[in-house]
Amino acid sequence: MKKFRFQLIALALVVSIFTLAACGGTATTTTTAAGGETTTAAPDESTDGSTDGGAAIKIGGIGPLTGAAAVYGNAVYNGSKIALEEINALGDLQFELNFQDDEHDGEKAVNAYNTLKDWGMQILNGTVTTTPANSVTPEAFADRIFTLTPSASSPTVVEGKDNVFQLCFSDLNQGIAAAQYIADNKLGEKIAIIYNNADAYSTGIYEKFVSEAEAKGLEIVSTTTFTDETNDFTVQLTEAQNNGADLLFLPIYYQPASLVLSQAQAMSYETKVFGVDGMDGILTLENFDTTLAEGVMLLTPFVADATDERTVSFVEKYKEQFDEVPNQFAADGYDVMYALYEAAKKAGVTADMSAEEINDKLIEVFTSDDFSFDGLTGSGMTWSDTGEVSKEPKGMVIENGAYVGM
Repeated sequence: MKKFRFQLIALALVVSIFTLAACGGTATTTTTAAGGETTTAAPDESTDGSTDGGAAIKIGGIGPLTGAAAVYGNAVYNGSKIALEEINALGDLQFELNFQDDEHDGEKAVNAYNTLKDWGMQILNGTVTTTPANSVTPEAFADRIFTLTPSASSPTVVEGKDNVFQLCFSDLNQGIAAAQYIADNKLGEKIAIIYNNADAYSTGIYEKFVSEAEAKGLEIVSTTTFTDETNDFTVQLTEAQNNGADLLFLPIYYQPASLVLSQAQAMSYETKVFGVDGMDGILTLENFDTTLAEGVMLLTPFVADATDERTVSFVEKYKEQFDEVPNQFAADGYDVMYALYEAAKKAGVTADMSAEEINDKLIEVFTSDDFSFDGLTGSGMTWSDTGEVSKEPKGMVIENGAYVGM
């Protein structure tokens, strides 16, 4: 198995100025490369260039940099930038990253994709979330642009598209793994589920969790739903409490999860809480009282307090550059760039190839029996012909306002 290696080489100085205007404003980034070359991005565009000013493979990125899901998109973008600097400092393949804001909206994601196509994108790192991915991946499939999504987990993202791959667990795997983890570790005897029936991510995890929970003999005493517009969860929590649930399973994103936790406390409803990777980010949610998340458990492929050299180095750089502990999505962004780098090297990809040529070469590598990838979010990662990744989840619990491996 070919091992993933870090080479700690002095990085070129990269100075980025990133300005966001509120409510539909524009974003502009200026990046100065080592050779003195300066690239100024157009409005709503964030571009980071190769460190030596040479020919670079153009990688597009799409995710929410503003709006309610911005925690995810900015984390992926930040993690991708750290990887970009390291990769370009190695001195062989050079990457250039152009990351577009989709505000977690399918139509805006397609507009971002078309902007990246006009820029000359050869590979797509994205999209970050599932709904935009379901709008964009059919376009990438038709255009034969190889796509590796860091965190869009629905099976529909890769279904029927031979050039679309996932670095994250699929919703199916998350639902199954969560039920197995709860049962195997005897975390709860009576389970209540609250899920978003208007969201493909939440619904997909819920459905697989229920089927696996039944097989594992878990007792589900309450199942309630909500939609994107829901702000009051007292009905759902009251039903769970009245039915004696001692564990809440929340296959939802961190924004509604923060409301659930706050309202549970207001009701004096004390219960264990088990979430999924969409809850990662709750600790950096503005104005959220992190003590409400104390003891919350979730499955994730990345634990920031791991002591291996690779994780320690990444966490230190992330803290230094962005003044916060990286979440799973930051690690996903980092791993996407390195997985593309390793596969591109193995395939003999060069910057002068067309997107379609690169696409065909990367498909061959990612689906080959002799390609595996060691990253922050898993060791020995391999991919199926249908685009799903194989790697092991890790249990994590929030303690004293930080994620800690269980």
